[in-house]
Amino acid sequence: MKQMNVAILGAGMIIPDFLEAAGRIEEFNMYAILGRVNRMERLKELQKMGDIDCIYHDYDELLADEAVDVVYVALPNHLHYSFAKKAIQQKKHVIVEKPFTGTYQEAKELVELAEKHHVMVFEAISNQYMPNYEKTRELLEDLGNIKIVQLNFSQYSSRYDRFREGTVLPVFDPKQAGGALMDINVYNIHYVTGLFGKPERIHYFANVERGIDTSGILTMEYPDFQAVCIGAKDCKAPLSINIQGDRGFIHSDEPANCYGTFTCAENSGVSRVYSLNAGMPRLYYELRFFAEMAGKGDFEQAGMCARHTLDVMEILDEARKQAGIAFEESRV
Repeated sequence: MKQMNVAILGAGMIIPDFLEAAGRIEEFNMYAILGRVNRMERLKELQKMGDIDCIYHDYDELLADEAVDVVYVALPNHLHYSFAKKAIQQKKHVIVEKPFTGTYQEAKELVELAEKHHVMVFEAISNQYMPNYEKTRELLEDLGNIKIVQLNFSQYSSRYDRFREGTVLPVFDPKQAGGALMDINVYNIHYVTGLFGKPERIHYFANVERGIDTSGILTMEYPDFQAVCIGAKDCKAPLSINIQGDRGFIHSDEPANCYGTFTCAENSGVSRVYSLNAGMPRLYYELRFFAEMAGKGDFEQAGMCARHTLDVMEILDEARKQAGIAFEESRV
């Protein structure tokens, strides 16, 4: 088995989670990490944690390294497009953290560019590849006619306190493609769209402060049912996922990015609890999926994943437009 050398871009909070999951993927070798010189101490810490071969500070030098097979983009949202584009142009496979890009147009350009250069560009969105999610897909028919879908991912952020004090961090910065929709509600949207496809219409009702949504409610209209996605970083509530049909329901008390346990119940009262993710790290299954797909050279599957990502990006664009939230498009 030929291993793929992975280069990590960034040194943020997600990287330890990535290293924990990637360390379980036999096809991956943690080859390089890129970060600023002034974060050298943090980079060395991550290098040791992931047994990473080398550290880079210059992106062009990293991309010129022919040993690099895959680039993992874990930078602030507004940088996803430009850094992924340069990697694709150097014929590297690319894994991009959610949200894929700041805008639909950027996402479309990356997908088309990847097709041109015959490489894979893949959005790292955890719930799509979890065994629990696949089981949910199988069980939908048992619920009868779907009537209501509701997800609430509300998680009060300490960074909101600083935002109210006047310090604007990336997650609340429209110039950096921030906001509750992009940071947290995106998981709910992926969850619903992955099961039911694109809705006929969407409506986004956002709480907007200083040009960015700190929380909001997205409604998704399907031909025979309604879905509601709630995402908040300025307030808190019990986490929940509910899919309600006329013969039964699915319920979980976990957020859509983890989805570790859920209950499927019939209206008669018979119920069963599912915990199929086997305690694996949250990012494991998405990386496992990518490694197998890339190893097989399955570009048809990669195209299906990209189309799902573009559907979600189109929803995000329309939602922000309705809320009057403007992002600048990146160009390189």
